[in-house]
Amino acid sequence: MTFAYFVYLAYCVMPLPLSGPDAKGLPVESRPSRISVPTASTASHAAAPAEAGASSQEKTTRHRRRCPRWAFSGETLAEGFSSQKNAIGLLRLLMAVAVVVSHSSPLGYGKPDPGDISTGGQINLGRLAVFGFFILSGFLISRSAMHQSIGRYTWARALRIAPGLWVCLIFTACVVAPLLYYHQMHTTAGFWHAGNGPFSYMKANWWTGLGQFDISNVIATARKWHHAFDIGFDGALWSLPYEIACYFIVGVLAVTKVLKSSRRLILFIAVGLWIYLLDDLDVAASWRAPQDLDGGFTIGLPVVQGYMGPLQSTQFAYLGFAFTLGMLLQLYADRVPVNRVLAAAAAALFVGTMWVGAFYVVGIPAFAYLLFWLALKLPRPFPVLWHDNDFSYGIYIYGFVVEQALAVMAFNRHGQLAYLMASLVGTLALAVPSWFLVEKQAMKLKRWKLK
Repeated sequence: MTFAYFVYLAYCVMPLPLSGPDAKGLPVESRPSRISVPTASTASHAAAPAEAGASSQEKTTRHRRRCPRWAFSGETLAEGFSSQKNAIGLLRLLMAVAVVVSHSSPLGYGKPDPGDISTGGQINLGRLAVFGFFILSGFLISRSAMHQSIGRYTWARALRIAPGLWVCLIFTACVVAPLLYYHQMHTTAGFWHAGNGPFSYMKANWWTGLGQFDISNVIATARKWHHAFDIGFDGALWSLPYEIACYFIVGVLAVTKVLKSSRRLILFIAVGLWIYLLDDLDVAASWRAPQDLDGGFTIGLPVVQGYMGPLQSTQFAYLGFAFTLGMLLQLYADRVPVNRVLAAAAAALFVGTMWVGAFYVVGIPAFAYLLFWLALKLPRPFPVLWHDNDFSYGIYIYGFVVEQALAVMAFNRHGQLAYLMASLVGTLALAVPSWFLVEKQAMKLKRWKLK
């Protein structure tokens, strides 16, 4: 079924032969486009002689004619998406909160996320949120790369990730960890100069790679006392190297003009990754069996590995597939219909695969469509909530730290609801200042120029 979907998608994005004046290469009057989402469709089609001169509106019209009416009723993603009025900010916020909620069971009580149990170990709430982040990033980052120089693109990505991360590492190592150490030992003697102390922690994790988990054995001591259950202070940082690797690949595709002139190559990459996932599913014990995403081989370049650490090939393939789905939705926004029929079908596949199996192969593409349907169709005031203030990154990087700190102090003995509520309040108390004082200020430097 899913293979047929990809075949159908490939069929729909193939160019149609032109008839009439356009087929003879006569110029077509150009008009300012109403589409608010920049796509690579114009550049891609200009490279094809058969479609020279055809307007984006005409191509979309021909595409609709060849697809069933039910599949292309309503507007396209390009027509409906507005960079100023969408619910992506709200979705990112909810997914960041979902990660904190998901971590409350394993961090506070050493129990699996309930989603692991209900889906047969396929997916849980936190991992689903991470895949959602990668889908949305694929859409937004590819859009950014197509309309910036490589220097500006790299500078913007660095400003979005690094300052917030660095302040989080400093705060964790120099404020949270010593307080917890004092709580345990009633002294700070031996904390600052331990072999796995705070300075070693910051150095090992400065460039997003999780090179050190504990600080001066604070977590190890808490685990020995059965207060904590995970080995690290901020295990949520594991996904950042994969995200940055995707940024790097998008940068390469932008420099080589693939994003603007060869968008079908991205479709072929997505299909190739999907086949990899399908093959991985084929060797699993069953369609509903948990899959080992940390398997495969280690991807480690000599220079990069020293900063970001090694990447696992299977994990990279799965997350890369999600990221590529977002890229496809950006590049083919003028060909993607947004309507209730397809949203209902996507919702059925999304929920159904959680119970039946094959979630990554079928459910993740369905999830990608649902995210953008919600981004466009959520009623007011949702499209403008949190549009200018993005707390999601701060929630993501601080949530794990807060939950671990509360576990070390044995706050989890008050019950999971109290533990979760305290975790959310503490996380927001750090994420909000992180946005206003660090991340937002750093983003103001995006257009900074050397004089």
